[in-house]
Parts: sequence; structure tokens; C-alpha cells
Amino acid sequence: MSSQRFILALFFSLFCANLNAQKIASFDKYEDLEKSIITNENTIYVINFWATWCAPCVKELPHFEKLNAENKNVKVILVSLDFKDQFETKLLPFLEKKNIKSEVVFLADKNYNDWLPKVDKDWSGSIPATWLVHGNKKLFAERDFENFAELNNYVNNFINQ
Repeated sequence: MSSQRFILALFFSLFCANLNAQKIASFDKYEDLEKSIITNENTIYVINFWATWCAPCVKELPHFEKLNAENKNVKVILVSLDFKDQFETKLLPFLEKKNIKSEVVFLADKNYNDWLPKVDKDWSGSIPATWLVHGNKKLFAERDFENFAELNNYVNNFINQ
């Protein structure tokens, strides 16, 4: 009987992991990502580029989670730049363990020189980096945010410009 419970629990955990994996869109090309996530010019997007291997990125994720939960004027999208071969083994378990509620998408496009200037002409490629988009209005920050108040003020200043 206990072996049946174990098999049932294993099946259930694998099934749930697959459900979680289905929620994360994966893009091989930046252009496809941009077309997919920036779909409404009336929406204010807060797009954070990050990776699980980036300590400052991981440190500031709770600030973006709080922004997502508390600021209903914006849509938070977390763009993972993790390694493609670690999508299943590192990214998905990380998101589950940290209970990330914000929308997460995965970008596998490693042709950085082609797409970084499309986000911001001066972006060196360092992460974390945050891109605010509202129609034709854009603001880019190649830096981390020390706390929620700093991030929230940055976003609200953009909104109120």
C-alpha cells in the first residue's frame, strides 16, 4: 500500500511540475518575445531581465513580486536569461521553490549583440536590468533595486511623467 502511495505522490508531483512548466512561455528569438509580451500600448509593462545564477537578480525578485501584487497599474514580466539546458532542472524548480507569482517567460536567444540594442542602445548586457514600456514611452535601468520602495518609486515616476 505504501508503494502505491509513493507512486501516486510521484505521479502527482511530476504532473504538477509539468503544469508549472506549461505556464512559462519560452522564446528562441527576442523578436518573438517582444511581440508576445508587449501586446497592448495602454498597458504599463515592467520587464525585468534576470537569471537564477545572478545573485543581485535573485535578491531583488521579492521587490518585483511585491510590485506585481500591490501596483495594479502595471504588468510585471520576469524575463529569465537562464541557460536553455537548465530550464527544467534549475529554472522551474527555482520558481516553484520561491513561489513566484509574476508572469515569467524564458528567452533563449544568445545573439545578444542583435537584440540588446533593441531594448536600449546603451545596454552592456549586465543583469539585472529593468525596462519600462508604455506605448512609445520607454525607460531602461541597467541596475538592481535595493528595496521595494526604490523600485516602486522608479516605476511610479515613470507612470507620472
